[in-house]
Amino acid sequence: MTYVKALLISLVALFGYPAVAGPYTTAAGTCLTDNTTGKERKELARWIFMAMAAHPEMRDLTTASAEARDKTDQSMGKLVTRLLSENCAAQTRAAVKNEGSESLKAAFGILGQLAMQEIMSNAEVNASIGGFEKYLDKQKLESALSTK
Repeated sequence: MTYVKALLISLVALFGYPAVAGPYTTAAGTCLTDNTTGKERKELARWIFMAMAAHPEMRDLTTASAEARDKTDQSMGKLVTRLLSENCAAQTRAAVKNEGSESLKAAFGILGQLAMQEIMSNAEVNASIGGFEKYLDKQKLESALSTK
């Protein structure tokens, strides 16, 4: 059932990735990824996790304090400010001018995809993702996916 695991990893890794990105959006996304460190991308993934954990059906998955949430928000505020006002100002301005305001969201989606790929490459995360495999009905899946 390795292909099922690979499919799930692919779906999670594509979180936030734009289906179609124009050249200006792609340039802005490339600039964002080129101007962040692995540590900053992990902080982005942490911020995404904290945001998702705020959902009522996810709150029980974390015991993060308000202080930890605020620290993550501060870190993201500084990172986004630096990226948009210093490192990638020209690229994001061109993307918004030529491809609309959604391009900014899509450019950050490119950065988010890279951040998630880096998190997903961790052996412990990978093992956790594969944890559901022991509960799969392999016969049922093989029958459903059979091309015979």
